[in-house]
Amino acid sequence: MNEALNILLIRLKSIGDVIFTLPAVGCVRDNFPASRIAFLVSKELASLLQGFAEVDEVIPLDRAPFQRRQLKAICAEALGLVRRLRAGHFSLVVDFQGYGETAAMTWLTHAPRRWGSVYRPSRRWAYTQWAARNDHLHQADWNLSLVTQCGLKAGAVRNEFRLPDSARQSARAFFAAHSLDPTQATLFIQPFTSSPEKDWPLEKSLALGRHWKSLGLQVIIGGGPAERAALEPARQAGFVTSAGVPLLTAAGLVELSTLTVGGVTGLLH
Repeated sequence: MNEALNILLIRLKSIGDVIFTLPAVGCVRDNFPASRIAFLVSKELASLLQGFAEVDEVIPLDRAPFQRRQLKAICAEALGLVRRLRAGHFSLVVDFQGYGETAAMTWLTHAPRRWGSVYRPSRRWAYTQWAARNDHLHQADWNLSLVTQCGLKAGAVRNEFRLPDSARQSARAFFAAHSLDPTQATLFIQPFTSSPEKDWPLEKSLALGRHWKSLGLQVIIGGGPAERAALEPARQAGFVTSAGVPLLTAAGLVELSTLTVGGVTGLLH
């Protein structure tokens, strides 16, 4: 297709689920090579979109006022978002998330073409085309299936996340600050996920780290900003910990490492 459109893609969260839109984003670009593609995502994940080569613009949504139930801030954020969505003059919107809030955002764009992943029949009203969510497909496959069911042609799947050079430099600076050698074998362990039921006990992660450290590997124990306290036992045990580094810096640490071990987390995705 040679149409030059303004296209909006929506996936607010989480890290892994945003990453899983990559094949579909590539498909959208292949079908609309001359179009401008914007991506609406939660503010805390906006930096992640730097690795999406096909995305021209990122629209961050600050969800903190909604989570804290701050009425004044909610009204200001919602009004600003509506204005931004209307000002985008989008021709096509693809809602990969399919939640009630994203369905409403899709409808509020007034785009003539609105495609959505539907979990509940009651949300079909927001879309001009929709596909019923198939939970038997992997999320990445489903996202690609959504856009093909709505009429796009799928070619070779492109699933490349391009880490910015600035993130690589930041990761190398972390190695240097902790006397790690990027040319030496390094094990990166990510013991925590966003869902505690998926976590491997920290004691087992530390036992794994001690084993490979005794064999000469460098070991980094990773985590998010909220896991600094939880990783204190790892730090006290003499391990380098990376809790609190920026998301893309963490991705850079993984890239510099020889092996990464962890649960089903956004970072490993």
